[in-house]
Amino acid sequence: MATVIKMINPNTKIAKDGLYGFSWTSFFFSGIPAITRGDIGLGLGVLVATIIFTLFSFGLLYFVVNIIFAFVYNKNYTQRLIERGFVFAEDGANADRARQSLGMVS
Repeated sequence: MATVIKMINPNTKIAKDGLYGFSWTSFFFSGIPAITRGDIGLGLGVLVATIIFTLFSFGLLYFVVNIIFAFVYNKNYTQRLIERGFVFAEDGANADRARQSLGMVS
């Protein structure tokens, strides 16, 4: 299940929620959560892939595409926030779990 970690960009003072763990919203709604978070290209790409794979497999590959996306999207989103200069706005166990989940050295 996805866990939220508060993040802030020290330069712009913009705060966002980083996420890590399985994304149930991405599993059920495909690329729509990515689009709402501003990842329009990725979200549309996953939606198109989901539609194509669903049509050619009579719906069977819908779950395969969305399961893969649900496992990787939150980590990918949070890593891109870090690349854009965001840092964790909280310390403690949640930040430690986020670093471990994201593959960051503590």
